Amino acid sequence: MERRVNVIAEELRCLVCQNQTIAESHAPLAVDLKNQIRDQLRGGASESDIKDYMVKRYGDFVLYRPPLKGATLLLWFGPFVLLLAGFAFLVITLRRRKALQQAEAPLDEAQRARVRQILDSGAKSE
Repeated sequence: MERRVNVIAEELRCLVCQNQTIAESHAPLAVDLKNQIRDQLRGGASESDIKDYMVKRYGDFVLYRPPLKGATLLLWFGPFVLLLAGFAFLVITLRRRKALQQAEAPLDEAQRARVRQILDSGAKSE
């Protein structure tokens, strides 16, 4: 019986901890959910019946591996989208930085002579 409880509990997410299964969690809600699983198994419910009951009660988020459907697309692909967005931001930032560095190119000799002339004329007038 305990093995069956643990098999099911390993497929359900602890709603308090959120990064652990209810089999791993010691949160009061996880203990209550394990007791519910145990009671339902004693009542003759199958593993799929128990999972369906938990999904109806808590939503797809309770499944440690939620199904791929419209409502869970963000759970499945959100991390990859954020990673790509971060990479795109990095590439854009580096390109802008490179363009700014190229825009700030050193002065050629004619420009240096003009700057010296302006600075010299300013120093003479003081």
